[in-house]
Amino acid sequence: MTQNADDSALAAPTATRPGTPPLDTPAGAERRPPSSTGRLIGVDLARGLAVFGMFAAHVGPDPSQGGFTGNLMELAHGRASALFAFLAGFSIMLMTGRRTPRTGRAGRQAVAKVVIRALVLLALGTALTMTGTPVEVILAFYGLYFLLVLPLHRLGARPLALIAAAGALVLPQVLYVVQHALPAEGVDGIWAWPADADGLVSLLFTGSYPVLTWIPFVVVGMAVARLDLAATAVRVRLAITGVTLAVLGHAGSWLALHLTPGAMSGLGEASWGGGDAVSSAWWSDIWGYPDGSTPAGLLVASPHSETTLSIVANTGVATAVLAGCLAAVDAFPRFHRLARPVIAVGSMSLTAYVLHIAGIRLLGLAELPGPALHVLLGFIVAVTVFATLWSRHFRRGPLEWLLGKATKPAELVR
Repeated sequence: MTQNADDSALAAPTATRPGTPPLDTPAGAERRPPSSTGRLIGVDLARGLAVFGMFAAHVGPDPSQGGFTGNLMELAHGRASALFAFLAGFSIMLMTGRRTPRTGRAGRQAVAKVVIRALVLLALGTALTMTGTPVEVILAFYGLYFLLVLPLHRLGARPLALIAAAGALVLPQVLYVVQHALPAEGVDGIWAWPADADGLVSLLFTGSYPVLTWIPFVVVGMAVARLDLAATAVRVRLAITGVTLAVLGHAGSWLALHLTPGAMSGLGEASWGGGDAVSSAWWSDIWGYPDGSTPAGLLVASPHSETTLSIVANTGVATAVLAGCLAAVDAFPRFHRLARPVIAVGSMSLTAYVLHIAGIRLLGLAELPGPALHVLLGFIVAVTVFATLWSRHFRRGPLEWLLGKATKPAELVR
């Protein structure tokens, strides 16, 4: 399975056959040894896991059922989408030059391709949202992320990491203020257009993936893409950093909720289902979200709580997952072979994502997440079989191929 570095939409496919150099290597650049291609295949593996995590969050089973299955489903909620956003930053760097930014005409064309992809995702995400499925479609948000972080694509890993850290520290508080300043009855005009979809206010402030608090995930992904991921020392540091951030975010939230006077009661127990549910807000959003009536909600680290601690924790999870995938496919050839179906799904993540939205629509699933494990397994098996068979005959997924055609006008840029 060989694919161009800028072939996808949700993320640029990066898998290559063992023994072949990655195809995003610039002409004339030194080719890395075959073993280093695992760092790219690992990205597709992480993306495939993110796809399955989104399936789990959308079609169930419902985490509230508890037990091992319920807790496993809860781990996917919010964290899979954060991993998607993290890998979006990686994708931007693949398209514009991963280790070294493309310059001259090639650089301008790469930027134009990113812009076209972003606009297509905005349109596609809006269209899918307007179909009326109960899924909070991420694609329109994704397109806006692409546009807003594109000016940063020439920066190095350190400044990108600093920007992401500053965003994680400041932007959640800005979002809190903005959300309370918005009129309770909503907005009209272009800010809410189109109706029943992701208007600008939703994309920026009130949706499930608001730009203000999801941009840090994308920028961190850009920073990680700049690193020499073929180096063992870099991978080890990446894994340690990921685990540290995950612990810091979740443990910091637990401590803040338990040590800050009035924090637990300030969350608003009515929106969380009681005291026991509130006490799990440091890692789980199974019972709801903070009602926003007090700043106590800023101490929560549950997914989709849009807080600094939530961003820190989910960034850590995403970083650790990527580091593990990179190491696993490179160090264990047998695992690499077993993981090929998941890698195939990750290599056509846009197609996989849209297929599962279409499946939810066709099956008429109105209550999500659902109660049955077999529904989730059916989605996973169907998409995995499709991706595996398709990748044997074609370099790109069907929607990735169409998107590649849509970006052809970028080649006219001089």
